[in-house]
Amino acid sequence: MTRHAGATAAVLSAGGAAALWGTTGTARALGPDGADPVAVGALRILLGAAVLAVLAVSTLRCPTTRRARPGRLPLGVVMLLGGVCVAAYQAFFFVGVDRAGVAVGTVVALGTAPAATGVLGLLLGERASRRWVLGTATAVVGVALLVAGAGVADRSVDPPGVAASLGAGVSYAGYTVAARTLLLRGARGIVVMAAFFGVGAVLLVPVLPGADLSWLGTAPGALMVLWLGLVATGVAYVLFQRGLAVLPSGTVATLSLTEPVTATVLGVLVLHEHLSLLTAVGVAVVLLGLALTARRRSPRLAP
Repeated sequence: MTRHAGATAAVLSAGGAAALWGTTGTARALGPDGADPVAVGALRILLGAAVLAVLAVSTLRCPTTRRARPGRLPLGVVMLLGGVCVAAYQAFFFVGVDRAGVAVGTVVALGTAPAATGVLGLLLGERASRRWVLGTATAVVGVALLVAGAGVADRSVDPPGVAASLGAGVSYAGYTVAARTLLLRGARGIVVMAAFFGVGAVLLVPVLPGADLSWLGTAPGALMVLWLGLVATGVAYVLFQRGLAVLPSGTVATLSLTEPVTATVLGVLVLHEHLSLLTAVGVAVVLLGLALTARRRSPRLAP
């Protein structure tokens, strides 16, 4: 595979992961109303960790040719930090969506994530190119238009919900940069994801014994958890680590803004939400920003 083809595949993988994450809000909306958001996040991460662990074990016998870079922090510490951020993201995101609403929770979390990832990416020596800044700024403006078009501005603001969504965005940045750090140091991507979610599961599982899980015995509840764990986590993070293995963490974070576009489209098609003109413009602007970020420079031809 050529370098250009590899970069294109990485962009598609990162965008595909974000598209699967974009199904989370709809899956939650179609699930039981009485499901505790933190318990949903814990079950999602537990099932996702199991899927990723199975995939990681199956790759251990395969040789790797990745060249490792030296690092200051021990690998175990970076993996622990990444796992803590994964757990924090699940809790913050579901609380934010539950309190602030699907639109506000998703938008605030994902609007924060690219900027926070870009700042943390400086620790890896990643520079913010003009194309990335322009593409990210454009996409974030598009996300803001999505919120305005959904009529969210007319709702009363829930400060704890917004704060939780901000925490989700920063947590996303934390585990993205931690994963990129480990990949640059020679770790296998799928093993990194399995380790992160394993740590996250250990941290979140203690909330389950005291939670009301009666909804899990219903068909909507079981289907919601299966989708969130197997597809929106297991499959999504396989794609995510493939993108992150090639692209800078800031670029991957910006491509994650595919998520609110997916959430909006699903809201219209599945939840029968109204699509206003401003929302449609917001979708177009986000896609423009993603295109600017994903576009690769054409190689110069030799004279």
